[in-house]
Amino acid sequence: MDKLSTRKALVQSRLDMPDRLARADLLQRVMRIWLVGSPHEVIGTYWPIKGEFDPLPALYRWQEDATLGDIKGLNHDDVQEIPAQLATESIANRSPRKIGLPVVNKRHKTLTFHAWYPGCPMEEDAYGIPKPKDTEIIVPTLLFVPCVGYGPGGYRLGYGGGFYDRTLATLSPRPVTVGLGYSQGWLPELEPEAHDIALDVILNDRGVVWPV
Repeated sequence: MDKLSTRKALVQSRLDMPDRLARADLLQRVMRIWLVGSPHEVIGTYWPIKGEFDPLPALYRWQEDATLGDIKGLNHDDVQEIPAQLATESIANRSPRKIGLPVVNKRHKTLTFHAWYPGCPMEEDAYGIPKPKDTEIIVPTLLFVPCVGYGPGGYRLGYGGGFYDRTLATLSPRPVTVGLGYSQGWLPELEPEAHDIALDVILNDRGVVWPV
């Protein structure tokens, strides 16, 4: 497989999907259901680019779910009554659950994760991708990873930079890794290279792809 041409073709096909928003809605539901009962309280994720699925709404709801019931005795039906300020930074501060976005270490080409919540200060990194500005560093025990493509055995095709593989090699204990992608990214002939690290789980708009 020519990974360069395959990568370009998959990114373009993802951008061209006429039903991408509908598929994103389905994957939001899959992700939220998968998170029910999860023991993890610190989750790392990514800022979506090039038509990638956006995991942040589902994760913010996951964070919110651990907090709203404790605020003034409110339940989930009372969400609309919460002031906007309380529903962003205050919820992030009160919740035991933390969400982190990656910040690139240009020297080592690895990632650290900084706390994110809706409306938090952001700035662009060296690659033009938004990242949290001056928020606390967190160490995720679960990591959602974007997939350009994915194949048998839990292996993914990324953008070729190797950031996630290098980062996982430095983290101890290694976080649980969950790939996210659309069903159009399935590559039945994808073969891993020596440095590739298999994902623990892969989710797409149809459900759990890996493990089968």
